[in-house]
Amino acid sequence: MSQQVGRIDTLFLHQTGGNYLVVVERDGERVFRAVLELKETDAGPRPAKFRVKRGSSDEPRDPSQFVELARRASRIRISQQTAPNAREEIKEMLDGYQLEAVAVRTCRYCASSGRYSPITEETAIKADRDHICPDCAKRELERELDLSGAGSLTGAAQDRLEDLLLETKDLDRIENLLKGGLDPDLTRFDTVSATTDDIDLVPTSSLDLHPKLQGLTEDRFDSLLPVQSLAVDNGLFEGRDQLVVSATATGKTLVGELAGINRALKGEGKLLFLVPLVALANQKHEDFEERYGDLVDVTIRVGASRINDDGNRFDPGADVIVGTYEGIDHALRTGKDLGDIGTVVIDEVHTLKEGERGHRLDGMISRLKYYCETRAKRREAYGGAQWVYLSATVGNPDVLARSLRATLIEFEERPVPIERHVTFADGREKPDIADKLVTREFDSKSSKGYRGQTIIFTNSRRRCHEISRKLQYSSAPYHAGLDYGQRKRVERQFGNQDLAAVVTTAALAAGVDFPASQVVFDSLAMGIEWLSVQEFEQMLGRAGRPDYHDKGKVYVLVEPDCVYHNSMEMTEDEVAFKLLKGEMEDVMTVYDESAAVEETLANVIVAGKRAKRLNDGMLGDVPTKHAIGKLLEWEFIDGFEPTPLGRAICRHFLSPKDAFRILDNIRNGVDPYDIVADMELSDEDL
Repeated sequence: MSQQVGRIDTLFLHQTGGNYLVVVERDGERVFRAVLELKETDAGPRPAKFRVKRGSSDEPRDPSQFVELARRASRIRISQQTAPNAREEIKEMLDGYQLEAVAVRTCRYCASSGRYSPITEETAIKADRDHICPDCAKRELERELDLSGAGSLTGAAQDRLEDLLLETKDLDRIENLLKGGLDPDLTRFDTVSATTDDIDLVPTSSLDLHPKLQGLTEDRFDSLLPVQSLAVDNGLFEGRDQLVVSATATGKTLVGELAGINRALKGEGKLLFLVPLVALANQKHEDFEERYGDLVDVTIRVGASRINDDGNRFDPGADVIVGTYEGIDHALRTGKDLGDIGTVVIDEVHTLKEGERGHRLDGMISRLKYYCETRAKRREAYGGAQWVYLSATVGNPDVLARSLRATLIEFEERPVPIERHVTFADGREKPDIADKLVTREFDSKSSKGYRGQTIIFTNSRRRCHEISRKLQYSSAPYHAGLDYGQRKRVERQFGNQDLAAVVTTAALAAGVDFPASQVVFDSLAMGIEWLSVQEFEQMLGRAGRPDYHDKGKVYVLVEPDCVYHNSMEMTEDEVAFKLLKGEMEDVMTVYDESAAVEETLANVIVAGKRAKRLNDGMLGDVPTKHAIGKLLEWEFIDGFEPTPLGRAICRHFLSPKDAFRILDNIRNGVDPYDIVADMELSDEDL
């Protein structure tokens, strides 16, 4: 054996039952392992049996070969996991051959598997009542994931857990985190500090507004907030177009309100305040009625309907029209007269980067600008519209401002610090974890006397109800499937602190105005698509209000290896750390053939032969020649006139794919109700 083994660096002994596992190492690699059995003799303990392990079998060797190996070893080590009396027995045996051994702290898992793995105070990981090496700790984590059925961690999530392992040196705490534990020292990913830029605030008494608006504004505020002051200093009331980029709850909405109401009162045209969703339009409509209803007439335009949820008819002659992008675009596509428009406020302008909604907003802006410019040429008394674009999250604000031909007003203050936390759980465990978070938050009060309240974001209406039912404290689902009255009741109850939580879909994150101290992400998906960094930042920005809370809290509940649809390329743990570490995406509109055809058709209907001019004025690059060719080929237009089919497709905001699908169903005699049901089922449940 000595001829085969040669030089030995380490001979390692570890107690297994009544015997000793022997590991022989050279250059950090195991040469072989064996089992040593001792016997008591008149001279003390001596080798009795020595068996070399080969796979699952043992090969008996002369016990004297163990002594020869020990003499050839540069060092002899005994694991501290070997019982004290057994260590003494080994040392006594080695003393008989004038050999010395040192007891060392080793990884128990490695030792039991026949590996010599010494650990130090810096590397030892606590596991149950013992200590193991980092490699074994990582393997135990993976085993825990497999047992839980959650799958494997990927990328940044695994790096995160491994960093926590090395930081805490406690496997049990990390495994508890994987089971949805809420140890704040482990879940805390980072803290986004509160920041305050040094801005000279504009006193409201110095504003030169219409007298009625001036008085109302001075009654509400002594001075404007920083972002509002920046807008005023940069020409807001001189009619300059502006892109205002500032975090949630910094007051950017008032920038558009003051500009628009002031111009409306001075007879310079009505205010259009446009948002992406019906629920947000309803909320903003009520806000305008309550705040400015004594000064101006306020109406609402959503979708294709001419009737409000409260039964009031849409009034195109009103001083203020609150609408959805689609509601105003429908009016443009169908040739409605919107009167003189003095101010257009586009809230959530980063919607321009979203798939289907992005190109429609891009097209609507171009068509509305064309409407205003054309009207200004016909009416000397009308000087056109001022445009104010609002967003909390833009990755390329300078580029976007230039594209929109607007002055950039950028303010990066965060009113309160936000703690961002990450914990792991499967979909069944998430409601229980959310319940603990809601309970803990509602049981606390800020220094300003407000109880902590939570917004829980998830990816479907059904999940909203499922989670809300499982919360012990009072809560309510909140989504686009509720009617206007139901949504207003939830908003009122939350504002009165009668609800500990609302559970809402990610689709409503854009402008839900709940004064929450905590945001919980039950899912990182919007329908069957992962959230973008912009959407994520917008949603987490809802945590913490300066007038209510000392800080905001954000909890991201991550299911390892999870996808919500087979079309998703990444898993939830990958997405979580991409969002937490990611940079803001640029806001730009990308056109595929379908989007180009849809917007070009709408522009032909609105502007005829000038459609190319509208296309050229859009944010994205539209292949006009190709789109016109497809419109002619598909018989959506005849020359530069829409066919009845093209007009119907445009009026109902149909993509070419949906249009052909409906036509095929009609030609095949499918019942109209079945066609509608088929189309509805194909939409996402948001």
